[in-house]
Amino acid sequence: MGFVGSRVRIGTGSIVSRDAVILGPTRIGERCFIDSAVVLGYPTRRKLLALVGRRLGNFDSLMDSVSEGCRVGNKVVVRRGCIIYEGTEIGDEVEFGHYVMIRERCRIGRGTVVGTRTVIDGGVEIGSNCSIQSCVYIPPRVKIGNNVFIAPRVVFTNDRYPPSSRLIDTVIEDGAVIGANATIVAGVRIGRNAVVAAGAVVVKDVPPDTVVAGVPAKPIMNRDRYDKKKKEYERGF
Repeated sequence: MGFVGSRVRIGTGSIVSRDAVILGPTRIGERCFIDSAVVLGYPTRRKLLALVGRRLGNFDSLMDSVSEGCRVGNKVVVRRGCIIYEGTEIGDEVEFGHYVMIRERCRIGRGTVVGTRTVIDGGVEIGSNCSIQSCVYIPPRVKIGNNVFIAPRVVFTNDRYPPSSRLIDTVIEDGAVIGANATIVAGVRIGRNAVVAAGAVVVKDVPPDTVVAGVPAKPIMNRDRYDKKKKEYERGF
């Protein structure tokens, strides 16, 4: 059975499965759908380790007592098996596939879609109206703008010499497109409306409106030409 803490607040018209676990002072907006086996407000690792050795009593109540909860906007869909950690904020009309994990202190903007089995680690910032497909990995220190498309199994990194003690920012600007199975190396900036081809390994900054491909990724055309070829493809030419 699920658990809903006493500090949780659920907006009008929202549907919450009896098997969901909602912890801390989590706020769920209006007309949301929260599926079974979902956990909202999961505590951080530091808090979990602090519980070791304590008398448990009711396990869910103990977890609830240490959680600071999360924020879920209006008309959000959270499908079965998703886990959203405490301190994370989800904007209005965001939609998650199955078994998505969002770690602590993330921000996801309005209208963004996150595909099945994607993992978004702590402190990630994602803008509005993005499409993040299935099985994407986004680590801490990644910042993604608005209207970005990220295809399946894209991997971002935050460490150029792993495992090191220095993590660095990776930035994806508005309107960028990243193809399936691409790898984005730590510290690069992918410019506004740039395109990264499927399977590319990006080791240097990509200028705005530039299409790159290959290993390592290199420019092959501009965005205008890409959009023209896309239209021809859609018309069957």
